[in-house]
Amino acid sequence: MKKLDARTIAVLAAMTAMVTIITRVVQVFYPPTGGYLTFADVGVYFAAFAFGPWVGLIAGGVGAALGDVSGGFAAFAPLTFFAHGLQGLAAGYIGGRTNSLPRMLLGWMAGTAIMVALYYLGEAYIMGIGVGGATLEAPGNLIQNIAGALLGIPLVYSVRRAYPPISLVAFGKTWKEI
Repeated sequence: MKKLDARTIAVLAAMTAMVTIITRVVQVFYPPTGGYLTFADVGVYFAAFAFGPWVGLIAGGVGAALGDVSGGFAAFAPLTFFAHGLQGLAAGYIGGRTNSLPRMLLGWMAGTAIMVALYYLGEAYIMGIGVGGATLEAPGNLIQNIAGALLGIPLVYSVRRAYPPISLVAFGKTWKEI
């Protein structure tokens, strides 16, 4: 992040709010473990690919953690903060602020590996769910990430096409360059 100007703060706030809302509004409870599946990953990947790694980190980590806290899963908020934050950072670093689908897919793969691995390790060894419970959660985390790519990547392209000024923030351009 080059500088924290008013535009950057507004984007961070909007993307963090979007991830929080998506996390809270779209929840599918997962009976094998008592947890839930969410579309937070759609927001994380959109923020990371549209605005880069730092927005992906903050919006993904803070937004998803706030969704956990406000949804009654506060115990998971620290794990969620790190898992989704690092997911957004990696995805944005590799595939952010580009129109390259292959780079976005590589970013998605890295973000998925990080998020699924951190949740697995955190649930198994820190949250006390154990290896068995973490193993039951892993397919749900993978499904969330697949949905994140299938919806988040086309959303980036759609928003850029419908609202070209987004490139001002995403690519650091001036009004004269768009």
